[in-house]
Amino acid sequence: MTYLVAGLRLLAYALTFALLAGPHWLVLKLGRSHLAGRAPAWLHRVFLRLFQIRITVTGTPPAPGEAALVIANHISWLDIPVLGALRPLSFVAKSEIAGWPVIGTLARLQRTVFIDRARKRHTAVVNTEMSRRLRDGELIVLFAEGTTGDGTRLLPFRTSLVGAARAAITEGGLDRVRLQPLCIAYTGRNGLPLTRAERPDIAWYGDMELGPSVKLFFERGPIDVRVAWGEPIAFAAGTDRKAATARAEAAVRRALQEAVTGRAPVPEPAAIPRPVHEAPPILIPAATA
Repeated sequence: MTYLVAGLRLLAYALTFALLAGPHWLVLKLGRSHLAGRAPAWLHRVFLRLFQIRITVTGTPPAPGEAALVIANHISWLDIPVLGALRPLSFVAKSEIAGWPVIGTLARLQRTVFIDRARKRHTAVVNTEMSRRLRDGELIVLFAEGTTGDGTRLLPFRTSLVGAARAAITEGGLDRVRLQPLCIAYTGRNGLPLTRAERPDIAWYGDMELGPSVKLFFERGPIDVRVAWGEPIAFAAGTDRKAATARAEAAVRRALQEAVTGRAPVPEPAAIPRPVHEAPPILIPAATA
């Protein structure tokens, strides 16, 4: 993709944003939460179409209007338009993003829930806000690793923000909350499978600067993405938060391994009980005459 073509596509994206921003701002002012996610979803779809990002979706997502806390892995800044294009939803993000130029504005228009990680007590505030959203039937995406990975391996999931599911039950009056594992994997570029060495070109993690990552995206061409919805986990009042998070992590790990390697993980063999050896017979000498 030449810089001229990229510039023209960015211009088309900016014009789309200008057309949608006014009505979307009005919807937010009126508090129409059931409409607030539509404009961002349309904008993300325009971005994917303009820059030839192709998505393959597997699994069964929550039904429209069904509340769910989506527990996903995180690889790149591209995750936001990819997942945001699927349907109206909101994200949970670190508070620093709110101050970033352009991206911070887009995040606020997406109704992102910002969390200040430097303040431990802020987690409770965020959980309360998330529980209110869940009570209203919204879909909230939580990147449970707490940071981005390289697209090949999964980092351990954090359990603190899954407490929003419990808050939705205790504070929001829900009987149960749907925890929805979701895996995102970048699998191809220009119609060819992505190699392990090429994955860091799409991933944005560690100390990588955003500018060079965006530049590579414009230069390298179309991307194929696989989004896999896992089996939902019912979270009720008595559900163990850590156990539920571990189940979601295992589901995402399996899906990521399958997407990266092209084959399903080999299930662990069932434990085979060791044979119980009989004690050797006790030999009693025959009585002598």
